[in-house]
Amino acid sequence: MKLIKPLALKKGDKVATISLSWGGAGDSDILWRYEQGKKRLEEEFGLKVIEMENTLKGSEYLYNHPEKRAEDLMNAFKDKSIKGIFSCIGGDESIRMLLYIDFDVIKNNPKVFIGYSDTTISHMICLKAGLATFYGPSILAEFAENVKMFDYTKEWIYKVLFNNSSIGKINPSPIWTSEYLPWVYSNKYKQRNTYKNEGYELLQGEGIVKGHLIGGCIDVLEMIKCTKLWPTKKLWNDAIIFFETSEDMPKPKYLEYWLRNYGSQGIFQNAKGIIFGKPYDNKYYDEYKKVILKVINEELKLKDLPIMYNMNFGHTAPIITIPYGAIGEIDCNKVEFSILDSGVI
Repeated sequence: MKLIKPLALKKGDKVATISLSWGGAGDSDILWRYEQGKKRLEEEFGLKVIEMENTLKGSEYLYNHPEKRAEDLMNAFKDKSIKGIFSCIGGDESIRMLLYIDFDVIKNNPKVFIGYSDTTISHMICLKAGLATFYGPSILAEFAENVKMFDYTKEWIYKVLFNNSSIGKINPSPIWTSEYLPWVYSNKYKQRNTYKNEGYELLQGEGIVKGHLIGGCIDVLEMIKCTKLWPTKKLWNDAIIFFETSEDMPKPKYLEYWLRNYGSQGIFQNAKGIIFGKPYDNKYYDEYKKVILKVINEELKLKDLPIMYNMNFGHTAPIITIPYGAIGEIDCNKVEFSILDSGVI
């Protein structure tokens, strides 16, 4: 899979924040949180941050105007002075923008685009346009983390977005948290409790496999099936597929249904491997494992397909940043994961 890589970010670059789904960044009770995330981008990463026209118009307005969200996305790509686009937060209905997307605008104006969760939709939009994007932190969650950003999250932002050398081995985070503290100003200086992370878990597989990275939030990917955004077989073939589940904590039965569909499409049969993010709050940790092995090992008989579990991306903290299209490597012998090339040029 050959995608257009964007230029690496550097200090002094102008970047845009954008609300593509839930518009809470502009709500009066959340605005302080947005400002905190924006300040981190400016002070800790040296970027000049602007908002798109509708970024802070609030959740009610943006829910009622998906065309304005799409317009912001198109304008952010068109603006040559903007070097990167940062998603404020996910949500659950950015698929409604699809009617208003001009894929050529994205193809002809490659730049860094980053976010996760419902931003999976926008990643798939960019993928269809041929642009490599980044499954990683959002403004309201990771950049605006109470007290300070996690060092692990910062490390991988720098490594992936600001550096055009090979990304290399990605060690698991020593800690994790999914603790929910309401986004109220009184909690601004209250740090979330963290717990020891047990590291990656190999569910099955032997040897070393390599493949380009494609995936996202598995709940959200359901929304694009049978639309023009659903990746072609060519994009799935020979891939290392990355999946994670959302804070909705879908029941294991739903994960079973979804995975069975991928098998029925022949996607897993032509993949090189699969990596799964840590479930939110470790809910259904063991139940998800059983479902994954039931579908892939028992039903599909793909007993040699490497599957790595409990990885640090998506709806957990801290997290890595995953570049779509980059070559990932699963080393089953050492239970290690690496990204062998750069995410940017």
